[in-house]
Amino acid sequence: MVTITDVARHAGVAVSTVSYVLSGKRAISTATRERVLASIDVLGYHPHAGARALASRRANVIALVLPLRTGMHLPVLMQLVTAVVTAARQFDHDVLLMTSDEGPAGLRRIAASALVDGVLVMDVEMTDPRAPVLRDLERPSVLIGFPADARGLTCVDLDFHSAGARCVEHLSGLGHTHVALLGAPPVVYQRDTGFAHRTRAGFLEAADRLGMAATAHPCDESFVAVRQALERVFAADPEVTGLAVHNEAAVAHVLAVLPQLGRSVPDDVSVLAICPDGLAESINPPLSSVLIPAEEVGRQAVSLLMRKLDGYPVPDATLLRPTLTPRQSTAPHLEGSPR
Repeated sequence: MVTITDVARHAGVAVSTVSYVLSGKRAISTATRERVLASIDVLGYHPHAGARALASRRANVIALVLPLRTGMHLPVLMQLVTAVVTAARQFDHDVLLMTSDEGPAGLRRIAASALVDGVLVMDVEMTDPRAPVLRDLERPSVLIGFPADARGLTCVDLDFHSAGARCVEHLSGLGHTHVALLGAPPVVYQRDTGFAHRTRAGFLEAADRLGMAATAHPCDESFVAVRQALERVFAADPEVTGLAVHNEAAVAHVLAVLPQLGRSVPDDVSVLAICPDGLAESINPPLSSVLIPAEEVGRQAVSLLMRKLDGYPVPDATLLRPTLTPRQSTAPHLEGSPR
């Protein structure tokens, strides 16, 4: 096995110089650095991960706390997990995925174990019991999501309040005056999950500001549940011509049910969703949508955590602005039309 001593001998430098090139802890001249890197490449030297961790007093592992709960849409979550893992590898870190719903006790356990350098936390609730623990945790942390009280925490997410408002503004711009939001499953609201509450608040507040009639309805993910939810939408307001969907698993069912209820898309009802572009583009007709930027959120979360690990200041709140892409599922509402 090639050792760091072999690399130093081949490059004609001290062992400490090779160490500094690898760690970046001390400035080395460009010529010397290139010579050391060339020797590493020729000899096929691979630094021992355990030795690196001991030298830096780091585990080179971060924890991603993602308790798997009912009402979660796994495809979007897996996009985010993949983005976290990919970004972490760029910082020479692996990811420990924690899926048990252990709450504050799980955070304390992982922090005390010295298994990880830092913690990313997902599925954040408005009054999340983990928030006080994260403020006092010895390990740096970043939340993917925002509790109601985010003081002393580092949080990153899509601005879901603005996303809900953006849906209303798009429909208003097309002449729709009666709109509805088909939201997350009831259990998500009961769990007080932040993104669901913020989307609903943004949607209803924007409708009130623009003088539009608006209702919001939770929705489970099955075909039957979607049909029942849409029946409630039109029972509450038969004049609804604009529908926003913030429930990725329900999107296809919505477009299948509406014709059964005598409403075509987009002639009778314009439909848009808050979802990944891939889902919006795969539906027929292609959906107007506000992007859930799972990959960007994952990259930003890892970057913030790594900066905290290196002792750099980071912003408390990072909100990604929503981007709406119009497609074929929304159209102008003509005055005097049947609905």
